[in-house]
This record gives sequence, C-alpha cells and structure tokens, in this order.
Amino acid sequence: MHIVHTIVLFAIVLGIMVLIHELGHFIMAKLCGVKVEVFSIGFGPRIIGYRYGDTDYRISALPLGGYVKMFGDAPGEKPRDREALEVLGIDINAPGEFNGRPRWQRVLIALAGPFANFIFSFFLLVCVAHYHHEVDKYLTGAAVVDYVPVNTAAARDGLAVGDTITRFGNEVNPTWDKIIQVAMLNVNHTVPMAFVHNGQTVTRNIAIASGDNSDQPTPDMLSATGLIPRESDSSLIVNDVTAGGPGDRAGLKPSDSIVSINGLQVHSLDTLIAYLQDSSGTPTTVNILRDNQPQSIQLTPEKGDNGQGVIRWLIGFHARHVPIEVQHLSLGQSVVQSAKDNWESSTLVMRIIKGLFTRHVSVKAMSGPVGIAQQIEVASEQGTWPLIEFMALISMQLGIFNLLPIPILDGGMILFLAIESILRRDVNEVLKERIYQAAFVGIILLAVFVFYNDITRMHH
Repeated sequence: MHIVHTIVLFAIVLGIMVLIHELGHFIMAKLCGVKVEVFSIGFGPRIIGYRYGDTDYRISALPLGGYVKMFGDAPGEKPRDREALEVLGIDINAPGEFNGRPRWQRVLIALAGPFANFIFSFFLLVCVAHYHHEVDKYLTGAAVVDYVPVNTAAARDGLAVGDTITRFGNEVNPTWDKIIQVAMLNVNHTVPMAFVHNGQTVTRNIAIASGDNSDQPTPDMLSATGLIPRESDSSLIVNDVTAGGPGDRAGLKPSDSIVSINGLQVHSLDTLIAYLQDSSGTPTTVNILRDNQPQSIQLTPEKGDNGQGVIRWLIGFHARHVPIEVQHLSLGQSVVQSAKDNWESSTLVMRIIKGLFTRHVSVKAMSGPVGIAQQIEVASEQGTWPLIEFMALISMQLGIFNLLPIPILDGGMILFLAIESILRRDVNEVLKERIYQAAFVGIILLAVFVFYNDITRMHH
C-alpha cells in the first residue's frame, strides 16, 4: 500500500503540473486562432477522453508528461502537405494552422506553457505565505557554528564552536540557507569562506565534501564538511526514547532536555550525532534537565542503524523538531514573499544548470521520476503545506526546463522562430525534422540515464 500511495500521489502531482503547462499552450493557441486537435495528459495510446469541437481531450497511457497537438505543427508533415496544396493552388496558410500564424504569435504560444508554470508556482507560494509561512529559525539568522567534527575540512581550516561565518562563496553575511545552497553547487570543489574566530576575521578556501564519497550532495554534506549549524540557543529536547537502547537503559525519558554531553553544549541532533561518531562509543556523561532539575546520567553509545541504512554510534532516542516560526503574512506581504521565494528558486535552478555545463555539479545529482516521487512522499509526510511548497518548486523547474533552447522543448521552438526571423525565411523543414529527431533521441537517452541514477540511489 505504501508504494501504491506514493505512485498515486506522484501521478496526481505530476498530472497537475502537466495540466497547468499544457493549459497555458492551449489558451494562448485559442487566443491566436489556432485549431487544437489534441489536448493530452500523458503520452502514447489514448485511454479515456472526449471530443468537444475540434479538440480531443484525453488521458494517455504514459503519465510522464503531456502535449497539445495543434493543426499543422508537426515537423515532417508540412513539407508534403504544403507541396500538395501548392500543386492544387490552395492557400498554404489554412485557417487555424499553427505554422500559418505570425512568428510572434507562435512565440507567445510556446512561452505560454512555461509561464503558466511560473504563475502557478507564484500562486501556490502566495497561499503558503498567507496561510502557513513556516521557517526553521536557524536558517534565516546568522550562521553560527555549533560543532566542528574532527578530520573535516572545517576543522583543518581552524573553524571552531561558536564561530560565525561571514562570507561563503559570493554570499556576504550568509544565512545557513544560503550556505547550504552554495555547498550543494560546489560538491568536491573549494569555496572561499570567511569567519570570525576569537574576534578576528579568518579567510580560508574550504573543500566541500559530499557526505558519501560521491560527486553529488547528500543530507550529510554539511556534517562531512565540518559545518554543523547552531539550530537553537536552547538545549536538545527528547521526544521519545528507543526501548532497550542505551538511553532507555540509562534512564533517559521523553521531555528531558539534553544540556551537554561530556561538557559539550548540545543545541541540535546533528551536533550530538557528530560528537558521538568522534568519540567512537566511549562512555559518556549526559547532563540533562528534567522538570527543571539538573541531573547527570552515564551511558555507553552503541552502534546501530540510524533508520536510513547507515550504521552509527547512537544513544537511542528521537529529538523534537528544531524551533519553527509559523507566520500568517498579509496578502501584500505574501505576494512579496512569493516573488522572493520564486526568484531564489529560479536562480538556484539556473545555477544548477550552469553547474552541470561547467562540471561543477555532477549529472548524477539529477533526479528522475523515481527520485521526484520519493521527494513528493517525504514532503507529504511533513504535511500539506510542505507538499504545496514542493509542488511550487516542481512547477518552477518544469517551466525553466522547457525554456532551455533544446529542440522538441518550448525553448527550442522559440530558438528556431528567432533564427527564422533573422533569416526572414523558414528553416528547411527536412533539416528541422532531422534536428528534432536527434534531440528526441538525446532526451530519451538522458531520461534513461536519470532513471538509472534513481535506481542506483535506491540501493545505496
């Protein structure tokens, strides 16, 4: 049932994204007087649908996209059609034909799909900001270091507990959110960094580690690099204790506040986990507050599965979530916040694309249908609002991807129309068809590669 739920959720989310995208093309085509023959969610054989007017509205067998088929827009069909029509002396610019419309109208039709995705993303994030603007407090404030694991790049560069990072890459006075973004784009590369240590500013070039010796970012990326954020000024609070674990045997209880471990103040679960790995299971003194009364307990960590297939030294408990701030912004503030969030998301996506071409970001970091389905599942488990935020991100990414100047994508069509406008004549249809065929093969090979990445990641 778990897999079925994930598949259904993925199909619904992707279906909405595709519907919005194709609806943009459809509406603009109708406004420009172009006849739409097919409006399809999915590719391949038609499963169900109905015909209204000139258009067959359908759901097709392969739910990995969709398309709007306009009269006269298929490469390869027109050379033969036009020759036949010209021989018969019939007007080649038939009413409702896509290629019979002015180039500027065809550009608008091509742009309408991606822009529909941008508008949808903007609308979703306005709703999130207005009804449930949720942020982890530590992500938006000063980047204070809570712990520096031994034998990491940060430790070698002299970073220490309590230091504040004042520059990371091109970001000045960065938040942890910005640091995470820059680190994701520079796995296995160095990043210029400045931090305040004992009142003095120190500059270094820090090497970003992936977390699993690969060339793609992982959830352990910051810890592996030695950059563990101070998530709170308060202590770590126990949510529940694993029965039979070291913490349970030592008397650790839910709602206990873990103040320090062997004298190290603990403000986050990442700090505690990193310290346990550094201490390699040695007997530990844990200072706690229970009902506002200080106590000390002695325990010895044990190796175990952290729930993600990774063996680590553990105490055996789950912590409460880091402090969250939930805001209900006014409509005007929500519009501004949505614009800001969409701008940051779009620039991050563009930096990732640039990183792929400059080989700063590995193609192995790309996610396909399986990876996206897993991320949708994680977002849904966190709640409705995180899922809506993730849908906005997918919509933004879909819009940007389709604007890339690659034949068979909307950006490729716009590129051809721009070239034809400069040349003041149509590109040879046979040449155009060959280019589209080559691009289609390339997209298929990329899809297979990304799908393979997803499968291999599932087995790590």
